[in-house]
Amino acid sequence: MQVPRRFLPSLPLLAAFETAARTGSVTAAAKELNLTQSAVSRQIRALEEQLGVELFHRERQTIKLTIGGQGYAREVRDALRKISSASLNLRANPYGGTLNLAILPTFGARWLAPRLPDFLSGNPGITVNLMTKITEFDFRLEPLDAAIHFGRPEWPGGEFALLRQEIVTPACSPGVKEAYKFVEPSDVRRAPLLHLASRPDAWERWMVMYGILPESVHGMLFDQFATAAQAAIAGVGVALLPKFLIEEELAQGKLVHAVDAQMRSAEAYHLVWPSDRSSHPPLLAFKRWILSRTAADR
Repeated sequence: MQVPRRFLPSLPLLAAFETAARTGSVTAAAKELNLTQSAVSRQIRALEEQLGVELFHRERQTIKLTIGGQGYAREVRDALRKISSASLNLRANPYGGTLNLAILPTFGARWLAPRLPDFLSGNPGITVNLMTKITEFDFRLEPLDAAIHFGRPEWPGGEFALLRQEIVTPACSPGVKEAYKFVEPSDVRRAPLLHLASRPDAWERWMVMYGILPESVHGMLFDQFATAAQAAIAGVGVALLPKFLIEEELAQGKLVHAVDAQMRSAEAYHLVWPSDRSSHPPLLAFKRWILSRTAADR
């Protein structure tokens, strides 16, 4: 459907409006855009006339967004950001083939990054841009083609491919294990327990699995695996950590299994993408590659 011209203002008009809305000043906007104040004022007036809506309250030398202008400024800012991102991607890869991928920080650093050269060497026309995202987001509002997701296959408007399951293990420093002399799973309760904000009930589920009463399970809270793992290495306590993400620390002896009592997580790692990107060639290539690399872990 063709959008009426009046609802498609030119970029100079939108840029003048967004800059003035963001800075709260025509003078500051003019300086940022390298224009005169009168030029910025004329562009904002032209935009208001085209839309038939007042965007600013004007009092002497000050401007203030109207209620409608506030919402419009947010939408325009997001639209300009997407256009800028698209332009940067095109410049980086003028033949197309860009994949914008959201990753979980520890999975991205420990598992994906070391293997990316293999994907890039097999797909030389594709550029991969990575962005860290800890929580779910709206694909409609983010310039992203896909995401690595840990959890259940639930994402509004998303399609999924299972990547791998996860086994967690109680891990601690050798010093902590020696100090508390863990033998049975129940012995772990004597030590400080380290919790992840994204999995607040993980220790309780582990305890139920091994017949331990999950009462009064307290301890430090971390928002990422990397910081929880470092705290465990430093001797702060025992953390439930994915084995495949701490293989290096276990091999080096920085971390040890507090007890031999592992648990398969109820959730899993998935590749998720919006339905309207399902035929995007770089995504299809990445999907084939990552599914082949995680086949043994499913």
